Amino acid sequence: MSVIEQKTPEGVAAGITTRPSPWRFWFVTERKIRALRGYASSAFITSIANPVVYLLALGVGLGSLVPGGVQGVDYLVFVAPALFAMSAVFVANEESTYQILVGFRYRPIFTAMHQTPLRGVDIVVGHVTFVAIRMLATAAIYFLVIIAFGGISQWSALWMVPIAAMTGMALGSLIMAYAATITTDRGQLPMLYRLIFVPLFLFSGTFFPLEQLPVFLQPIGWISPLWHGAEWGRVVSYGHVEPTWLTVVHAVYLAILIVLGVTLAIRTFTKRLSS
Repeated sequence: MSVIEQKTPEGVAAGITTRPSPWRFWFVTERKIRALRGYASSAFITSIANPVVYLLALGVGLGSLVPGGVQGVDYLVFVAPALFAMSAVFVANEESTYQILVGFRYRPIFTAMHQTPLRGVDIVVGHVTFVAIRMLATAAIYFLVIIAFGGISQWSALWMVPIAAMTGMALGSLIMAYAATITTDRGQLPMLYRLIFVPLFLFSGTFFPLEQLPVFLQPIGWISPLWHGAEWGRVVSYGHVEPTWLTVVHAVYLAILIVLGVTLAIRTFTKRLSS
């Protein structure tokens, strides 16, 4: 069903239908895909170049100083799943922070969308769908990069692509819900990066097993989507041994965060757009 009704004989639009359609969110997704051309270079740097630099500096460079490897595998193989998940987190940071703030405050495209039959839920689902597509595309490209450097040891590692996307969405959906509440920009998002993203990056078992951290820092990893994504990725990437129940916890925890974040984002968008 078309969103725009047939024009009258005089050539004036008769109006826009308000009947709900389960696919209306795709208009938001398509708009985001087209708008991506405006910041394609920035998107490439944050989602591909940054993780590749980390892979070269840490997986290859630092890895040469760890000849014994970690957990019975080469250091590059160990660190690759975590950097893989980080590639999706970089996308989440870009698309769920300033893109949301700009869409509400500085270039109120969300308000304009809401003047059409698009509801808050359509806008959120459309935006989330775009972010998921971008994460999957980024992860797929990064997968090829890791293969080129020898960081993949078995074909089951292909599961790292959706796992990375789930990791990014688990964090990004929550950040998106928070960013939608910001009405006055007082530097909340830079502080969020320093106080949330950086600690999670450092204390989520990214570069070494979480057990090597002091006991009082390990809980940061337990609640971090990045740790759950990295550990799950290691299981499918090179057969990291862990209890089956823990692998299930990784999947369930990420899924719960995604549902929670998207639900909060829908409520926040709907409330703000209706006020």
